[in-house]
Amino acid sequence: MQYPKISIVTPNYNGGQFLEETILSVIGQNYPNLEYIIIDGGSTDNSVEIIKKYEKHLAYWVSEPDNGMYEAVKKGFDRSTGEIMAWINSDDKYHMGAFSIVAEVFSNFQEISWITGVPTAFDELGRCVLVANSVLWSKYTFYLQKLSWIQQESTFWRRRLWDKVDVTEAFSLKLAGDFALWMLFFRHEKIYSINALLGGFRYRKENQKTLDLMGSYLAEARQFLEKEISMLSVESKKHLQKIKICEKIINNTKRININSLKSYYFNLFEYPDRLIFDRYKHTFYRKKNTYFTEQIYDY
Repeated sequence: MQYPKISIVTPNYNGGQFLEETILSVIGQNYPNLEYIIIDGGSTDNSVEIIKKYEKHLAYWVSEPDNGMYEAVKKGFDRSTGEIMAWINSDDKYHMGAFSIVAEVFSNFQEISWITGVPTAFDELGRCVLVANSVLWSKYTFYLQKLSWIQQESTFWRRRLWDKVDVTEAFSLKLAGDFALWMLFFRHEKIYSINALLGGFRYRKENQKTLDLMGSYLAEARQFLEKEISMLSVESKKHLQKIKICEKIINNTKRININSLKSYYFNLFEYPDRLIFDRYKHTFYRKKNTYFTEQIYDY
């Protein structure tokens, strides 16, 4: 098996309550070609003490004031050198074996630059309390302003994709930088879903910035999306209009047998193949998507 270098960045600010668990979920992968970077924003809790405890496992760390999470993430990636990239926030976690799965997929499918796993979530005790359905993703789903979520904790990409986009454009946002980054990636590549657990979001009873500021997050995401749609080519806008027309017909028709139209509608989204793990051959393979066997999005 090949082990491409994986660069993981953890941004942190006063996240000492869960930081150690996050760190252990990274270094506990025992991945032989890991570059782990922690960017702390000048924490006043016990974060720095925890970071120093695991310093020997880190390629780089710093604790200094910054302008928020996305500046920290970018600062970390600017220091990184890995072929594969991802970030994990200081209260979220990776599932055991995630990096070996990521390495296998990227090594076996050189043409693929961007993947995401099954969305999962942990509770405050670190227990996995949610495993959602695997989802197919298309840029047109986002263009329709459905604002579905590609789970950042489960998402990995190649550096060659990162280098194609102006990350500063995405990370100028305060809250929805991940959403903006996905939209920039969609300009160049499709995202492939795999039926494996990679990372998970942690639900918290208090101080859950993501949930507390959801209204502001959505407003930022919509504003960025509207800008992105306005920049689409004439051909892409026509394609999007076809999808809207099909959707309107399907939602308003009283006919029962309209499978041919639904199949046409499904194909307009231009979904990539799904990556499935073969339990008998112990490897991943590409499965062609069709309307009759796959759901468009289901959570």
